[in-house]
Amino acid sequence: MTHILAIDQGTTSSRAIIFDKALTPIASAQEEFTQHFPASGWVEHDPADIWVTTAGTCREAIERAGLGPEDIAAIGITNQRETVVVWDRETGQPIHNAIVWQDRRTAELCARLKADGHEPMIRSRTGLLLDPYFSGTKLAWLLSNVEGARAKAEAGRLIFGTVDCYLIWKLTGGASHVTDATNAARTLLYNIRKGEWDAEICALLNIPMEMLPEVKDCGADFGMTRADLFGKPLPVLGVAGDQQAATLGQACFQPGMMKSTYGTGCFALLNTGDTLVESQNRMLGTIAYQFDGKPSYALEGSIFIAGAVVQWLRDGLRIIREAGESQTLAEAADKTQELYLVPAFVGLGAPYWDPDCRGAIYGLTRGSGPAEFARAALESVGFQTRDLWEAMRADWQASGGENILRVDGGMSVSDWTMQFLADILGAPVDRPKVLETTALGVAWVAGMRAGLYPDQDGFAAMWALDRQFTPGMDAGRREARYAGWKDAVARTLSHEPGPA
Repeated sequence: MTHILAIDQGTTSSRAIIFDKALTPIASAQEEFTQHFPASGWVEHDPADIWVTTAGTCREAIERAGLGPEDIAAIGITNQRETVVVWDRETGQPIHNAIVWQDRRTAELCARLKADGHEPMIRSRTGLLLDPYFSGTKLAWLLSNVEGARAKAEAGRLIFGTVDCYLIWKLTGGASHVTDATNAARTLLYNIRKGEWDAEICALLNIPMEMLPEVKDCGADFGMTRADLFGKPLPVLGVAGDQQAATLGQACFQPGMMKSTYGTGCFALLNTGDTLVESQNRMLGTIAYQFDGKPSYALEGSIFIAGAVVQWLRDGLRIIREAGESQTLAEAADKTQELYLVPAFVGLGAPYWDPDCRGAIYGLTRGSGPAEFARAALESVGFQTRDLWEAMRADWQASGGENILRVDGGMSVSDWTMQFLADILGAPVDRPKVLETTALGVAWVAGMRAGLYPDQDGFAAMWALDRQFTPGMDAGRREARYAGWKDAVARTLSHEPGPA
């Protein structure tokens, strides 16, 4: 048994990747599934689609690798976070489509809870803000709006899970109703200080605690798969939510290490070790990972639009045909023009948390064209990252030692964008050789648990640098450019930034 099967269940597709004993990916399979938008701001998935695409890609990846079940030592799972599934404990049937993390239907409930003064208590215990993003209010909505759900839940018939939990339940044939600490930490129901579900928050949202899964470490025995799925039972030994899995894959094990993943959006996590930092700058507190019952905490910041701004250049403005052309255009831009694009297409995330503002561009002249738009678009990712960087560093008062930033995700392949990021941060940016850090993280956890891969120190030693981008911009110009960005954001916000 010399291989690990990593499941990467995402928002738009399910993937399975096979890693060999050297932690090298050797085969993969991917399948997209349908997104459902039943009302404005509502986003749903059919749980059957999540399960069928996951099981199918697992079998396909094993086949592509030329392996049999006897070659697989363990399974690791990483997943889209905060998405909610509720199903019948006896029949296994979901009571409704999964409500996806992007869904905003509980905005009114969150506003009401906030107005009633509950956010400080919730934030202190969970590290999270009252926002529809998180799982708790989605679960409350299902119990209040699906016919018969409340009665069944109170009778013990219904159980709840995030996507990892639902997949484990399906993989084990209903034998395991479990999750890991990183996914539990994103539900709004889990006290990350005490490491337990919070009875007071559950009561506030009218959620029966019997619905909730058992919470385990990231590396743990989550159960054995049904024998008929892959030809023999296989152990599930590693689980982490996608952004925490990328933190593991980047080997950000020391306090002060930060990873930033550039996909459709951008998610940055700063390891704060055994200290749960209460942010004064509207960052989130969360669990980065948990081993041996001991959580390591992190500050997290979310940017809603990163790679999506390049998609906008392609599909909205139609000034490029493929993503790679944005860098070529940016390099040709007139350097005397300083355009600022604030990509608030769906509002702004951290540290502003303004869902009502919309995108804007400033500094246009008669000479502004596609090249200048492309440069402003790519620069917006650097500016937004600096917003997170400044907020996190202000919250993280560690003495001595510099912050280390490691990047991954599709947009990190753009040398121009990463160089601008280093320039505007005034700090080095490290890009690893392996950019599939999310799947790598849970593959390592499962393989370590199975005895196939090394411990934390050994894995950290395996992390390999592809390129370090070092700042080359003059400090005065850097601060002038960033001041211009802050002014552009201030003009775009729908309201004054709220208190921390």
